[in-house]
Amino acid sequence: MKAKNVREVALETLLAVEEKEAYSNLLLNKMIETHRLSERDVRLLTEIVYGTIQRRDTLDYYLTPFLKKARKLERWVRVLLRLTLYQVLYLDRIPDRAAIFEAVEIAKKRGHQGVASLVNGVMRAIQRQGMPPLEKIEDEVERLAVATSHPLWLVKRWVEQYGLEETKRMCETNLLPPKQTARVNTARITVEEAIDKLKQEGMEVVLGEVAEEAIQAKRGNLAHTDAFRRGWITIQDESSMLVARALGPKEHERVLDSCAAPGGKSTHIAELMNNTGQVICADIHEHKVNLIEENAKRLQLTNISARVLDSRRLGEVFEREMFDKILVDAPCSGFGVIRRKPDIKYAKTEADIPSLVALQREILHAVAPLLKKGGTLVYSTCTIDRDENEAVIAQFLDDHPEFSPDETMKLRLPEKVQPYVHNGQLHLLPHYFGSDGFFIASLRKKV
Repeated sequence: MKAKNVREVALETLLAVEEKEAYSNLLLNKMIETHRLSERDVRLLTEIVYGTIQRRDTLDYYLTPFLKKARKLERWVRVLLRLTLYQVLYLDRIPDRAAIFEAVEIAKKRGHQGVASLVNGVMRAIQRQGMPPLEKIEDEVERLAVATSHPLWLVKRWVEQYGLEETKRMCETNLLPPKQTARVNTARITVEEAIDKLKQEGMEVVLGEVAEEAIQAKRGNLAHTDAFRRGWITIQDESSMLVARALGPKEHERVLDSCAAPGGKSTHIAELMNNTGQVICADIHEHKVNLIEENAKRLQLTNISARVLDSRRLGEVFEREMFDKILVDAPCSGFGVIRRKPDIKYAKTEADIPSLVALQREILHAVAPLLKKGGTLVYSTCTIDRDENEAVIAQFLDDHPEFSPDETMKLRLPEKVQPYVHNGQLHLLPHYFGSDGFFIASLRKKV
């Protein structure tokens, strides 16, 4: 059987994301393995898949006037047109004629000559007439939503929470490729040594911009290096690296990570404790607990204990006031990581947020009694939604007068982010440093 070319694989991937609601990042890795693509094709596939998802609504806006006379399109035809238009508009190194020719050939192979003619006709008409101008959209919020391909309800929500200009910066940043960063395992190697070893492997690596343990790859894949296999580095965004620093774990302490999988923050906590004390990791899914254990083994961390537990019921398992520090890296909408997981913005709805808030509050309430007096509780999310962040903390403090904001958190964080810390809370938006959007709040249990 003839191997599929990269655009056929891209079409198959995008259809699976839409039809089966598969996660684009996981599915992409599976497709790369299944079709044994060359490194060059992997780069093109990744760019087409992520780019088409990221720009979906904008592409549909451009395509709509050219499809008015077409009968109801099969889903795969619309997706094929999207990925082809994406190449024409956004990938300068690919000649338009090559992208269109490939689309027509795929249409013949998957459908029939009539479909191929439609695809060719639409793309040629776009070349002749150009795209409908976005300026035709009179409402500025709706125009921003279409121009940056974000759901209108989400853009409206952000405008209410942050204002139009801040929302515009966030939406535009979400269209950029994410940085590839890693955290150096400083319990085993220095940042400088890690950079030297990665350069010896042919990687182009520089220091991170915010977190002191961070490195950033300008060329090459950090996850495919000997340094990663040996446990010298962990793939992690710089915003996420700040969580363990905010917690401030010390040697020989007992720490609970209540929503721990896949273990990025747990292992960072363990490293900061120099492999001493005890980091107990809980997660409700067994396969995710296995990931934590695998990460700990790769990093040679022996102070981590991972267990399959429901964070809402930890009070049934652990004694009151037995932990020096507790981290609640709560399940959330994930709107801070849209650059990394673009399908999130289409998969979530506004109706999802209240149920997430209820879950976040329930977990915080469950772990609060487990913290020692004078201990630190850190709450973090990878979302920028204020209802899931500041509002959750405000409600928790109202319900738990034995806790107060931890103003000392600011001193534990890098100088670059300190101006964004207020009342023991750090709210990072994606455009501040080009890292993930993140919220971190530190609370102190009164003595």
